[in-house]
Amino acid sequence: MPQAKRILVACGTAIATSTVVAKAIEDALRERGIEVITRQCKASEVASMVEGMDLVVTTTPVPTNLGVPVIQTLAFLTGIGKEAVIEQIVKALNQK
Repeated sequence: MPQAKRILVACGTAIATSTVVAKAIEDALRERGIEVITRQCKASEVASMVEGMDLVVTTTPVPTNLGVPVIQTLAFLTGIGKEAVIEQIVKALNQK
């Protein structure tokens, strides 16, 4: 079994928004047979927590020179474009 992919999920405060997004990502990828581990943080913590992660998904701007792909999206909150973002996440994880 392949090793689980690690996704850092960031929002402004690391309370409600990142929880919703992390759960949505876990559910969507599980349906596709992709095992993931999510970790939540504040946007201001991303640079210090990105080590060991395969991807960063954020609802607010964060640095993009982190050495891993960064996807900034509100799709998991609005529902608009959610499937396209899930495909973008799958593609980014498959490139790792």
